[in-house]
Amino acid sequence: MRFSRAVEAIPQSGIRELMELAWAVEDAIHLEVGDPSFPTPPHIVEAAARAARDGWTRYVSSAGIPALREAIADKVRKHNGFEVEPSQVTVTAGGIGAVQAAMVSVLEPGDEILIPDPAWPNFRMIAAVLHARERLYPLRAEHGFLPEVEDLERACGPRTRAVLVNSPSNPLGTIIPAERLGEILAFAAERDLWVISDECYDQITFDDTFASAAALGDPGRVLSCYTFSKTYAMTGWRIGYLVGPPEGAAIGDKIQQALVSCVNAPAQMAALAALTGPQEAVAEMRETYRERRDALLALFAEHGTPCVRPAGAFYAWVDVRERAAGAHQFAVELLRREHVAVAPGTAFGPAGEGWVRLSLASETDALLEGGRRLARFAM
Repeated sequence: MRFSRAVEAIPQSGIRELMELAWAVEDAIHLEVGDPSFPTPPHIVEAAARAARDGWTRYVSSAGIPALREAIADKVRKHNGFEVEPSQVTVTAGGIGAVQAAMVSVLEPGDEILIPDPAWPNFRMIAAVLHARERLYPLRAEHGFLPEVEDLERACGPRTRAVLVNSPSNPLGTIIPAERLGEILAFAAERDLWVISDECYDQITFDDTFASAAALGDPGRVLSCYTFSKTYAMTGWRIGYLVGPPEGAAIGDKIQQALVSCVNAPAQMAALAALTGPQEAVAEMRETYRERRDALLALFAEHGTPCVRPAGAFYAWVDVRERAAGAHQFAVELLRREHVAVAPGTAFGPAGEGWVRLSLASETDALLEGGRRLARFAM
């Protein structure tokens, strides 16, 4: 007896590896995971509790509760800048569920998908599960860690079916400018490719450069992925959403039937409260992430530790190329000697060698103390 080759091909998560090691260190400072330090706002928690008490404990529509899909469509129109009907929205099990549903929608076994390097490792894991082939395109420091159309052209193969973009980026914190995103959309149109746009950090931005892919090009070829996890500190609630073109409206419903049947109803009611309730907590969290970013960058500048200035998301991408034999070894030794857990850049792809990622979602004091220890260790 043997397991599926696709399962055997799934790459191990380098982030999870460091998490496991860090859990064994009693006083470790955890900067390896992007889990907001804030609690879920109380009105969102109460909405879920009320829903459970009121009997929202049964199956609901596979594509999502109608009221939530309507609220999401309204948010997308107002915040992301493109027209969408509720029928184009599929409520998913977290942002990863949206990305998975998007890939399932357009990839067949043996198809190729262009994936950035470095990037969130789950992109590659999902492709492996689907028997699809990843083709990595590099995000280089000398180009500001932004995708270059020339690199997309070189990575494109005879069976390439889709290109995935992630803005704001995990792990880089970079935002693809609208002009560059437009070039990528034009490339996709010329090659007849789908664009899967991971915009899970769309409301955690520190300047005005963010743009949604579907607002810039042909929305008929863009699948946009979002989540409540980061914006509303709802990582454990596991709720996100996929927005696709009108002609694919029924696809999301069918995929959800196959993947999860439906997302649990109390969480959906919590998400509805998140969108329709007060938004002050979102602004407060975003401002705190900005303050943490600025404080950490100032600390690193004082110690001469190179770091990319994030324009969005809540990560710091730190350059240790001249200070370590390898990113993984650096992360393991930093944990062992300084009791600070960070994610090695190689967890995000081969191009991450020589870099580590810190999470600005960690408590401020822990972040700055961890940053000081890293800077000292790297000297």
